[in-house]
Order: sequence, then structure tokens, then C-alpha cells
Amino acid sequence: MPITPETRDRLTSSVAQLVRTGRQVSARAATQLYGELPSYGWAMLVPLERDGDQRCSALAAQVGVDVSVASRQLAVLQRLGYVERRPDPQDGRASLLRLTDAGTAALAATRAHRAEWALGALVDWDESEARVLSDLLDRLVADLETAGPAGRSAVPAPR
Repeated sequence: MPITPETRDRLTSSVAQLVRTGRQVSARAATQLYGELPSYGWAMLVPLERDGDQRCSALAAQVGVDVSVASRQLAVLQRLGYVERRPDPQDGRASLLRLTDAGTAALAATRAHRAEWALGALVDWDESEARVLSDLLDRLVADLETAGPAGRSAVPAPR
């Protein structure tokens, strides 16, 4: 059964409100959530932790920013001691970025703060509700990534 226009409008409105609320809360809570780690640092450091050493261009692609933006952000993270550069053994002209022990510690501290904050917000939820929402959000993110101009057409073609 297709989604009704009313449900579609409610869903898109709710997602937009969630994004706005997330931005407002993140801005207010950035220092508490990220401590010394700049808020963009989380997005840059997690792929290094998960995937290991990589080039700036690969990180930029994963984070969804221009290489010049990633380069400036990574320079700050390097000055703070969260990442270090080393020559790329495959191409001496390029460098690879590596997460340092300080970067690992900053991610751990940030995770602890975020977990505490999330648990407070979800105190009245039970496990099954949280799992259902997580599953649906994962599905929504995957579908949003494939929809629109870069993926399938957002508007069905007329028959």
C-alpha cells in the first residue's frame, strides 16, 4: 500500500524537525559532548578509527565535504594531536592520516558523554522501541542516500 500524502507530509515534517532539533541541541551541547574535540572532529576521526590510515581525499568523501574543507579541519585536528600524517608508501607525494592515542581517547570520552546524554533522553523508552526506531532510521538513511538526483528518481515517471 503506498504512503498517503498526509503520512508523507507528516514524515518529512518530522524528519526536518528532527534535523533542526539535532542542530540546536548539538550547538548548545557541543562543548559538553565533544569537550576539546571540535564538533567536526567526530566525523573525521571515526572513519580513521574504523578504517585505519587514509588520505585526506578519502576522508573528505566519507564525510561529504570538499577536500579543501577536510584539509583545513584535519590541520586543526593535527595541531590538537588527534591525528598525525605520514608518507603514503604507495605514493611518496601524498600522505596518510592516522588516528593518534589522543584521538582515540577523545573519541572514547565523546562516546561516553553522548551515551549518557542519549540515555537521559531515552529514559522512558524500552529496548524494543529503541531497536525499532534504530532499524527504521537505518533504513531511512539508506533510502535517502539512494533517492533524488544522485540515485533513483524522487518522483515516479508518469505511466
